[in-house]
Amino acid sequence: MNTTERIFQLLQRIEEAVLLIQSQMGRISCLEDFVHSQDGVFTLSGVCMQLIFIGESVKVIDSKDKNYLAKYPDIPWSAIMGLRDIIAHEYHRIDEEEIYAVVNNDLPSLLEQVRKMKLDLQGEFQ
Repeated sequence: MNTTERIFQLLQRIEEAVLLIQSQMGRISCLEDFVHSQDGVFTLSGVCMQLIFIGESVKVIDSKDKNYLAKYPDIPWSAIMGLRDIIAHEYHRIDEEEIYAVVNNDLPSLLEQVRKMKLDLQGEFQ
């Protein structure tokens, strides 16, 4: 598998993770829903796991091609990788309010950008 194909595969994984998060957030209508029920806490845990997958995928893309993410400066790639590190290594520092904000404010634009990136790469396959 060449670098372009690997990056495309990772972008697909990011898209799937975002869609999974969005599908599960229907149970969460406000921040308090993350912390006041077992279902909410379980949903928060699942969201965090998907955010780890997203951050790890971004890290791998960056390691495969150091210039690729710079072509898409509207997304805070470093912050995505940093959030992954906090969730994975400093779980006690997770801020439910921040996770809620990321899901509601940042994931829609990430999904839109990842879809554009995939289209751009598909042009390279042809």
